[in-house]
Amino acid sequence: MTAKYLEIHPENPEYKKISQVVNCLEKGGIIAYPTDSVYNFGCSINNKRAIEKLAKLKGLKLKKANFSIVCCDLKSIDEYTQSFSRSVFKLLNKNLPGAFTFILNASNKIPKLFETNKKEIGIRIPDNTIALDIIRELGIPIVTTSIHHEDEIVEYITDPELIFQKFEHQVDMIIDGGIGNNEASTVVDCTSNDPEIIRQGIGELVY
Repeated sequence: MTAKYLEIHPENPEYKKISQVVNCLEKGGIIAYPTDSVYNFGCSINNKRAIEKLAKLKGLKLKKANFSIVCCDLKSIDEYTQSFSRSVFKLLNKNLPGAFTFILNASNKIPKLFETNKKEIGIRIPDNTIALDIIRELGIPIVTTSIHHEDEIVEYITDPELIFQKFEHQVDMIIDGGIGNNEASTVVDCTSNDPEIIRQGIGELVY
């Protein structure tokens, strides 16, 4: 298997190309795609086998994988999270779309998806037109994880051509949406009443 390499315009994504990506995801494919932070791997949330493949790609057992979910808007996350306070909603609403991963209390769907007792889930709505167009067209969120070298010091691969060289036989499609950032998203724990930044990344939180 050799991955399909697909160039997509970062500001005006071509509908036919977005449809090709969606078709790949619907068939259980793994994609490499741009976000507003680093390039990510992703697969359909409705395909258990694809989620297992994603874990294997990261060298992890599914129940040990710390994947996030990428949605296109706040309404899309309801199914996968427990209800949260108005103050948390305001925080999400002020900062999304943006380069953040918000950790929220998970609904009972999450343990089934990841074969774990996981009670929390990371939610992303990236400020990236390609990523959002893919998810809107797919109609459901995607499960995601960042792409980086397996070194002690995390080094993200920002060039889609280098991603292709490294992963062309491990994924189904690699999207070239331009050079990515080399800094990951800011992670904010919103599982209690007081949101806490647990990793400062590229996103600057607005309260």
